[in-house]
Amino acid sequence: MVNKLFKETLANFFSLDQPEARRVLHGRGLLFSGLEQLSVDWYPPVLCVAAYKELEDESGLEEFARSIDRQQQIKSLVLQKRYEENSPAQDLIGNELHKTIVREGELFFEVRPGMQQNAGLFLDMRLLRAWLQANSVDRNVLNLFAYTCSLSVAALTGGANFVTNVDMRKSSIIWGNENHKLNEQDSRCIKAIPHNVFRSWGRIKQYGRYDTVLIDPPTRQHGSFDVARNYPAVLKKLPQLCQPKATVIATVNSPFLDVDFLPSRFSKFVPGAVLIEEMPVAEEFLEKYPERALKIYRFEMP
Repeated sequence: MVNKLFKETLANFFSLDQPEARRVLHGRGLLFSGLEQLSVDWYPPVLCVAAYKELEDESGLEEFARSIDRQQQIKSLVLQKRYEENSPAQDLIGNELHKTIVREGELFFEVRPGMQQNAGLFLDMRLLRAWLQANSVDRNVLNLFAYTCSLSVAALTGGANFVTNVDMRKSSIIWGNENHKLNEQDSRCIKAIPHNVFRSWGRIKQYGRYDTVLIDPPTRQHGSFDVARNYPAVLKKLPQLCQPKATVIATVNSPFLDVDFLPSRFSKFVPGAVLIEEMPVAEEFLEKYPERALKIYRFEMP
C-alpha cells in the first residue's frame, strides 16, 4: 500500500513544519496513479488516512509514518475505513487525539478526525474562508446548511456585523458555537437556527435582510435535502432574504451534476441574478475531472 508516490508525497509534506490543517494527498482526484482509493488529511497533530476500499496491507502505515516524521509532528495516526458501514476508524499511532484544535491562518477550529465520517472542517473550502475574511466588513451574513459554522467564523473574523447559522442538526450548531468561542467572537453577533431550512423561513427572515448568503448543502441528506430536487426551493426564497446587490455564494458537490447545474437554476429561479465567477477550490484538491467535483459560484443579486 505504501507505494513510491505515497511515500514521496507525505515525506515532502512532513519535511517542513506543518502547523495548519491541510489535505496532504487527494487520491480521489484521480491524479495520483494507484492511490485513487485514498485521501490523507493533516489535522495537527493527527494524520488521518481515509481508505475507500480495503487496503492490501495496513501494517506498513505505522512504520512509514514514523519514518517520515523527522520533526516529530505526528502524535496520532488514524485509518478510517470509508468502505465499511459508519466509516469506523482504527488507531495506528496514539489513541487519545481524536478531538483536537487546528489552525487555518488566523482561524481556529475543533475537529474530530475518525470519530465520525467527517472531521468537522471541510478543507477544500479553505480559499472560500479566506475570501470571506477579506470581503465581509459590515455585512449581515446568512449561512444555510452551516454544519460546524466555519464559514461564519471566517465572516465574523472578516468584520461581519452579524451571522445567522442554519442547520437541521443541533449537534452541528453546538459544535459551531464552540468554534465561534474558540475565535473569541461575540455571541450577540451570532444567531443559530437548529432546524430544517424548509421549516425555518419565517425565523430566517426575522434576521434579514442579508448582504451575503452562503448555500453549501450536502449532496443528499436523508429525509431532508436532495441537491437536484430541492435546490430550486432555496433559490426561490432569495429575493425575500437579500438586500439589493447582495452576494450569494452557492456550492454543489456531486459527480452527477455538471458545471451548468447551478448557473442554469439561478437563471430560471432567480432572474436578474448575475454570475460573477466560479470560485477556486483549494489547490490541494486538484481533480482530473473538475466538473465532477466541488463547484463554488458567486452571484450578485439584482
